[in-house]
Amino acid sequence: MIRPSGLRRLLTTAAFFMLAGTASAETQRGVTDTEILIGTITDLSGVTAVQGVNNANAVRLAFEEVNEQGGIHGRKIRYIVEDSQYQVPRAVQAINKLINNDGVFMTIEDGGTPMNNATFPTAIEKNVPKLLPLSAARSMFEPFHRLKFSQYSSFVDQVRAGTKYFVEQRGKKAICAMYQDTDFGKDVLAGAQIQTEAMSLKIVATTAHKPTDTDFSAAVTKLREAGCDLIVLGTIVRDTTLIIATTKKFGWNVDFLGQVATYDTAIAEAPGNVAEGFYSMSPSLYAYPDDPRPAIRAFAQKYKARYGVDINYLGEMGYTSAQIAIEALQRAGRDLTVDSLVKAMESIQDFHDLFGGTYSFSPTNHHGATAAFLSVVRNGRWEPVVDHALAY
Repeated sequence: MIRPSGLRRLLTTAAFFMLAGTASAETQRGVTDTEILIGTITDLSGVTAVQGVNNANAVRLAFEEVNEQGGIHGRKIRYIVEDSQYQVPRAVQAINKLINNDGVFMTIEDGGTPMNNATFPTAIEKNVPKLLPLSAARSMFEPFHRLKFSQYSSFVDQVRAGTKYFVEQRGKKAICAMYQDTDFGKDVLAGAQIQTEAMSLKIVATTAHKPTDTDFSAAVTKLREAGCDLIVLGTIVRDTTLIIATTKKFGWNVDFLGQVATYDTAIAEAPGNVAEGFYSMSPSLYAYPDDPRPAIRAFAQKYKARYGVDINYLGEMGYTSAQIAIEALQRAGRDLTVDSLVKAMESIQDFHDLFGGTYSFSPTNHHGATAAFLSVVRNGRWEPVVDHALAY
């Protein structure tokens, strides 16, 4: 039999645990009185490390700058970067570490289409926003989900606009495609297929390869025999450079059209000027360190002083993504939760970055931009082909 005094103690104890449970439920993962914990999963040592390292360093620089100014509503950002080596299993391990061990509030600029597609389910299940991934695949914003936000025009948008330009303005008729046999490469291929069908054309021939492949002789021979006059590339840096070098070794002068994953100074500056005349689409235009705009020069100098190398295009995009995230965190206020962050992201309209890009989001649109620009490599540098974004 429980005495009244014992009953009171039991009720008091039960009330305590009920209150404790409520407080625990209201505690936001990755947010303390003094800190916001943010993570990134990207390639630091694999086939796309030239992009992942530059990109993550730019994000870190932006977070360091805001921390030096006192942080966001009294909280400093603590930033953790995990190396996926551009491998899906490692990315899955990393998302589990960041969420379950580190307890991040959100991730930003997670790199690679296949890696993001594999890690979205865990992030969504755990209610962790994946902001602005380092990928232009449609799956970064489709199907619509409150935790998914993407800033880039999609690979499909870019390839469709570029293909239309080459057919209408350059008279191309035999469109072909070389692509990585991954979610990323297939998204690029889809853009070429959709646009050629819209223009009553067909893809003449295709080849697929692994991201780590290095011998493209057979693939180039196949497309040359098919009579291709434009080859759309679903490739990144190393495979792009090797493919172009192989065609030149064979003495074949054919136009290539890449997308944002190929819009990299590492390609433009490849030894022997191998990429001369290579075309690529991009969501915005790269601002070189010698850009006449003082703010960009100052930023480029700061980045190089911090990391010892020039910032590349995807580094600039990383800085932009971090600035968008910082703006959203500021708008979310001191009572930072996933809901307040999502609402803040959806309130951002006409966000102008340092490099000339503009991004807008809304409660029904989490895709920040659709612009697609065409550039070409001339004397080791990217130059715009036209001075405006292309459409389809």
